[in-house]
Amino acid sequence: MSDQGFETILYTVAEKVAHIRTNRPRYRNAQSRVMLEELDRAFALADQDPDVNVIVLSGAGDHFSAGHDLGTEEERADRAQRPWREGIRGWYERTYEQFYANTLRWRNVSKPTVCAVQGYCIFGGWMIASACDCIFAADDAMFLGSHFQYFALPWDLHPRKAKELLFESRFIDAREAMDLGLVNRVYPSDELLEKTLAWATQVAQNDPFLMRMSKLAVNHAEETQGFTAHTTAAHAYYTLARMGEYDPDSYIGDPNARRRPMVQVAMDNYHRARKP
Repeated sequence: MSDQGFETILYTVAEKVAHIRTNRPRYRNAQSRVMLEELDRAFALADQDPDVNVIVLSGAGDHFSAGHDLGTEEERADRAQRPWREGIRGWYERTYEQFYANTLRWRNVSKPTVCAVQGYCIFGGWMIASACDCIFAADDAMFLGSHFQYFALPWDLHPRKAKELLFESRFIDAREAMDLGLVNRVYPSDELLEKTLAWATQVAQNDPFLMRMSKLAVNHAEETQGFTAHTTAAHAYYTLARMGEYDPDSYIGDPNARRRPMVQVAMDNYHRARKP
């Protein structure tokens, strides 16, 4: 079964597995507002479908996601048609719903979710991958975190490691990501999707209610430690940090510019860290 009502994602169901696939490879699956809205719809659709027991999230092309869409032609047109409220109030409202509340909903769907990551998984890419229960990565996957809106980094990694990577601003590759506990498994890039779907199909044969209760138990363990309280507060810190980019003393020259220089610095830092 497939749903043709989406513009930026592909949605199929087979063998009790819903496969949600972002489909903007031209832009390295940069997350436009339309894409994020469609992802939200797709996760809800899969969660409500009695014929779905497991949800797979992947990205078309060579890269899982290069992060937020900072200004493609389609995104600019959408912003012109549906402008956000200006100022810090508008920024908070926009980012809370578009990047935080929706991602939290994906984390809390009642069914197991697994994300297949290849190539770049940058900023917002890490954000949406982190919302999934399991992450399988290709051996060419490269992860770059930040203080993004759904701030699960201290939960994905040890807090000290999270601080190190945030302070240093560098990529981690798939093997390091697995060693740190962010990634569950690593496969050759040409086998990633096949292996991920096979695992999902196998898991989908298990009792859905038992899996739901197991997921709730694990998520509740994080809640007793303050997961939602922390991430909600962290979003407010993110808003303040983002507004700080407009401060005269900010190290960022143009806060509205693309983040390519930051990504290049992070890649340079990755190669520097690998030198003996």
